[in-house]
Amino acid sequence: MRAIIQRVSEAGCVVDGVVTGTIDVGFLVLLGIEDADTDEDAAWLAGKIVNMRIFGDEQGQMNKALADVDGNILLISQFTLFASTKKGNRPGFTKAARPEKAIPLYEAMIKQLYLLLGKEIQTGIFGADMKISLVNDGPVTIMMDTRNRE
Repeated sequence: MRAIIQRVSEAGCVVDGVVTGTIDVGFLVLLGIEDADTDEDAAWLAGKIVNMRIFGDEQGQMNKALADVDGNILLISQFTLFASTKKGNRPGFTKAARPEKAIPLYEAMIKQLYLLLGKEIQTGIFGADMKISLVNDGPVTIMMDTRNRE
């Protein structure tokens, strides 16, 4: 799994003119799922996301996690995080998991995040044409990959 975590002061998702998810302070998480991913990857990544300390404390240092700032999560599926750009100018997406594999893992991620954060996780709609808006706070953007657990 790959995730782009953006610290936001607000973010939202609209599908066909309908708001599917909206948050104020928290994380906009773009999530890509590949064929090799498992429930264990979702559990590990959810734990890292929820406990990531990238909110400022009283001294302006990044020492606070989501729970410390009563933050929320907007989770968006994004298969394009597995784009291959090695050949030509048109990206390939063969590493991205097909929906029959990706949807259960996306749902497992929602469940893991909910269990760890203790509040509803806002989402987009898997596979839909989504319009995402955000105000990146900082900007702070972190990329994580379960195949490269640094």
